Amino acid sequence: MGNHLIWDDRFNIGIDVIDKEHKKLFKIINKLFDFSEQEDKGPWVCHEGIKYFKEHALKHFSEEENYMELISYHDLETHKRLHEDFSRHTLPALEKELEQTGYSKDAIHHFLGVCAGWLIGHTLTEDHAIAQNGTSKWVNLMPEEEQFVVRQTIIRRLHEMFGLDTQMVSECYGGERFGSGIYYRLSYGTQDGMQREIILVFEEKLLVSTMGKLLADSSGKLNMMLLNAARYTARQFVESIRKRFPSMQQYQLERENLLTYEQFQKTFERQLPQYSLLFDTGEGYFAYCAMTPRQRKEGAFNREEKTIMEIRKYLNDKEQDHSSKKKKLLVVDDSDTVRLAMKGLLEEDYQIVMAQSAASAIRSMTLERPDLVLLDYDMPVCDGAQVLWMIRSEKEFADIPVFFLTGKVDKESVNKVLPLKPEGYLLKSSKPVEIKKNIDLYFERKGS
Repeated sequence: MGNHLIWDDRFNIGIDVIDKEHKKLFKIINKLFDFSEQEDKGPWVCHEGIKYFKEHALKHFSEEENYMELISYHDLETHKRLHEDFSRHTLPALEKELEQTGYSKDAIHHFLGVCAGWLIGHTLTEDHAIAQNGTSKWVNLMPEEEQFVVRQTIIRRLHEMFGLDTQMVSECYGGERFGSGIYYRLSYGTQDGMQREIILVFEEKLLVSTMGKLLADSSGKLNMMLLNAARYTARQFVESIRKRFPSMQQYQLERENLLTYEQFQKTFERQLPQYSLLFDTGEGYFAYCAMTPRQRKEGAFNREEKTIMEIRKYLNDKEQDHSSKKKKLLVVDDSDTVRLAMKGLLEEDYQIVMAQSAASAIRSMTLERPDLVLLDYDMPVCDGAQVLWMIRSEKEFADIPVFFLTGKVDKESVNKVLPLKPEGYLLKSSKPVEIKKNIDLYFERKGS
């Protein structure tokens, strides 16, 4: 069995007509996962199946909107915008990739992964808000006409500055991690104490390929000069966007700084976005996020000195990570307790990366490239066997060793995953010293 969406009670929002349609969309995606693994079905079957999924999804969006209108749901217009963003931007971008690759397996998996992730996230947040009469995160988005102006200005500027043929992927970028990212925040303020923040997110390879070429830097790596050139270019880039909107002229730049991904996430969770646009430039992803104005809580400071210090620290941290001789372990478990326990047990001798779900595990593998994965067998939505299947189906991950971290080892479970070639099994009930000893012995046998 390959990738599958598993329906559980968390997806029930308590409205029968919507729950029924969500279950059907889950089934269609699962059927497509099956088709994608059957060589005899061919691209044509997947093409027709994806077309059916799209038609059914759009029909569901319309019916769901009719229901919200019937009950006078207060966030109807916001919900409509999320549906439109997915149908008008995300789906066409994925379909273009499918067509350009001749419906390759990788492109089909990308399509299904994005659709599954969007469906899960939308159901667990926005759709639950319908039943609970809650408020959407996207209530402060600017009017579509203004969004259009910002979007087209960004696309035009990227082409003028770097010759990039850019397409928008989403008008409602939710802060998901993509590649190795650079998170650059510009904070603006007014004399009466209002503040707003704009965050630019660059996939690292995008900066290297654009600024690196302009600076004739052939190292293929970030350095102080490249990052400083990038931030001043980015500042001018933002100013060119701001000039289009008179309401922004009262705001003056007060500070700028680089964020870690964790800091970016907290900022995104704490503030509501007015724009949150994600683009594919062809050289890497780029996001432009403008947060809703709020009352300032802290004063300005010397942004030049602070930013230089941050850049130096960022580069030093990257260099240390690169040169570290510690092996990197990815711990995948839906239990916070287990993840923290494994981190405490192993972090003295290993670099520890943690993930709590199948989706976050795959993202972490892409970003961190671990030397060993410790994978929980029993997880919701996608269990360990399905996660291992996903790992083995990706060429870049196929050779990464995986140990199952499980509460039991029964014959049925073992036989189920034998074709996927796990390195072995570690019982959670074992003494911590025994778990670590087995991991140490594995690396000793590998001569590393």
